[in-house]
Amino acid sequence: MKYFYSCFLGFFVWTLAAQKIVIVDETNSEPITGAVVYNLVKTKTNISNFDGEVSVIRFQSFERIYFQHILYHRESQLKSKLSDTIFLSPKSTNLNEIVISASKFEQNKKEVPQKIISLDAQAIESANPQTSADLLASSGRVFVQKSQMGGGSPMIRGFSTNRVLITVDGVRLNNAIFRSGNAQNVISINPFNVQKTEVILGAGSVIYGSDAIGGVMNFYTTVPELSKSQPAQISTKSNLRYSSANNEKTVQLGINTGFKKWAFHSSMSFSDFGDLRMGRTSNEAYLTPFYAGQLNGQDILLANHDPRLQKFTNFNQFHLAQKILHRPNPNLTLDLGIHYATTSDIPRYDRLTLLQSNNNTLKFSEWNYGPQKWLLTNLQLTKLSSRFKFYDKLKVGMAYQNFQESRISRKFEAVQRKTRTETVNALSLNIDLDKSLSDVVNLSYGAEFIYNKIGSVASSEDIETNTFQQIASRYPDGAEWTSLASYLSFKYKPSPSLTLQSGFRYNAITIDADLSPNSEFYDWSFTDFNLQTSALTGTAGLSWQQSKTLLWKLNATTAFRAPNIDDIGKVFDSEPGSVVVPNHQLKPEYAYGAELGLVMNFNDSVLLDLSAYYTYLDNAMRRDLYVINGVSEINYDGEMSVVQAVQNTSEARIYGFEAGLKLRLSKALELNSQFTLTKGRQQNLQNESVAVRHVAPVFGNVHMIWKHKKITIDGFLNYSGSLAFKDISEELSSHLFALDANGNPYAPSWVTVNLRTKYQLTNSLSFVGSIENISNQGYRPFASGISGPGTNLIFAIRYQK
Repeated sequence: MKYFYSCFLGFFVWTLAAQKIVIVDETNSEPITGAVVYNLVKTKTNISNFDGEVSVIRFQSFERIYFQHILYHRESQLKSKLSDTIFLSPKSTNLNEIVISASKFEQNKKEVPQKIISLDAQAIESANPQTSADLLASSGRVFVQKSQMGGGSPMIRGFSTNRVLITVDGVRLNNAIFRSGNAQNVISINPFNVQKTEVILGAGSVIYGSDAIGGVMNFYTTVPELSKSQPAQISTKSNLRYSSANNEKTVQLGINTGFKKWAFHSSMSFSDFGDLRMGRTSNEAYLTPFYAGQLNGQDILLANHDPRLQKFTNFNQFHLAQKILHRPNPNLTLDLGIHYATTSDIPRYDRLTLLQSNNNTLKFSEWNYGPQKWLLTNLQLTKLSSRFKFYDKLKVGMAYQNFQESRISRKFEAVQRKTRTETVNALSLNIDLDKSLSDVVNLSYGAEFIYNKIGSVASSEDIETNTFQQIASRYPDGAEWTSLASYLSFKYKPSPSLTLQSGFRYNAITIDADLSPNSEFYDWSFTDFNLQTSALTGTAGLSWQQSKTLLWKLNATTAFRAPNIDDIGKVFDSEPGSVVVPNHQLKPEYAYGAELGLVMNFNDSVLLDLSAYYTYLDNAMRRDLYVINGVSEINYDGEMSVVQAVQNTSEARIYGFEAGLKLRLSKALELNSQFTLTKGRQQNLQNESVAVRHVAPVFGNVHMIWKHKKITIDGFLNYSGSLAFKDISEELSSHLFALDANGNPYAPSWVTVNLRTKYQLTNSLSFVGSIENISNQGYRPFASGISGPGTNLIFAIRYQK
């Protein structure tokens, strides 16, 4: 009898277990919380829990059971044919997506007049990028330029570097020495530790201040997870990645420990990149026929027996992050984040391949960026409820950053190795508040304080005698840059279909610098300066849901960029034979823009997202010819160089069109495409119409994606149009480009054919494999100093539990 009861009890438990299923996302097998389960007449219902589990014991075997969630397509099955896992496919778009970057508080995306693109953890895992610069490029909306492999300078709507803004967890990465040339600071952000990326296309100065003219790139790092049930919950996430084109090897490990009110997340990664091999090309300008080496202490030219192998593009990178979250109650959160990144020396490939005027000898034997180091310590308090009448929600953020970078160069056959080292210590304090005045009126307002102090030293080493001497530094040592600002944003929603949003910001900028330490090397007409500037900017826009099919967005903005230390006090060679000198008479530049957007959604089967925009940049800061103390040439590092300076001598008009398409061909098959067209001209010092430096060619991508349960196959094209000689800025070095029939530089068009697959081996283990540039085409992205990879096999394994 005991045996009978034991068997009966076992059968009963097994039956109960069989009546419980798990609902997951078919693209990543993540459990879906809050999915509704019901029968045809909805007399029986249930909802999935945090683990995606739901009981179906109440349903009869002959009943059809429906599974529905607002973000997913509905699925149904007969109970008699149910498996233990139900896969739901995401809808092609989610107009109810929540974004943070528009106002620093959560807001429905369809209410925001600005165009915002989002890349969540699933998209990042599928893109499987080498760096955060490559992550941005995978969106199809951001063009990325590279001077060397350890690079990545994002271009958005004809603007780049210090005219676009980067933030990490709400803290601006842009500092007082962000330059107008190409910058690679974005690679300091670990793509394996990014939980979500939001990119504002267009101006964002009202919320973010100076530099936010072309766009704002917001990186939100992994948030520590609290324990949902157990006293302590430990989870891990690790990645292994290999890429054949540059023999990349990456390892990443993340550990989360969650308690009821405390959570800790640690992340560490290391990447080693070898020399990059480009594809096949008949364009000799892209090949590396020889490189600099040494024999018996003497510089010599060595033949490169594989000219497609881009010698001296190798480097390595290390990332470390620790985040601590404390949530004493649901409405109060304290978040501490510590991020550290460093690299090895990064060879600057475009300078190492530069030829002297006789075209037979290299210009440099050495040209490296020293280790690029970045430390961020960020403490944030978030309060989501309040009894005070002045705010309902509050965010307070305090951050300290330390940046270190250097430039190490030695000309061919020279004995002097010149090293210029820069540091930036940056402090910031942000206070952001949100207040609902009524059901239809909302205010967001806040204040910001930023302080940067620059350290800049330089020396020259005689490599034969090992002796050192001081030389002119790149920036005024001890220079200070301070910003103080306040803003107000107003949202009015008179009906569920219409949202009006406007705002303004006032910013005061102060620069203090002393040029006297460099006076022994250069005869400046001034030795110190105190620059005080201010800017008032505003925005106004609307979002109108005309119908279930049509969503209109209209936005008008003003934005600004205040001069920084790089603009006003730098001494450097913009290109061999030219030297940029300080100019203490700079003023802020202003951008005035308008944008019209239309989203057409046909029953989630066809989504068409269109935008047209126009920007007028007034009082633009541009590097141009300059006269100092009556002379137009000075000696810089032993070479007579034409004098240039950044000046408010230009104006630019930039306009463009963007289109995105998502076409659901079947339950398993969809087509995605992004297209970006940007045009622009600017006036130079001679009032001539010339090309704008950061206006990229037509570019975009096309993806054909097939998804079925645990497997995703993505065949895609990346492409870029051509730019003729007349459309290439005179600020860009001609050696970066191919040569046309007349010997003039131009940017050829290119397209790569690629295939990527993702397979969810288990709930914890996934595999991503890619073959990129299948045709092995040799190409070089616009304005880049390094060619793109040839045929590239990529393998990645992720373990998450």
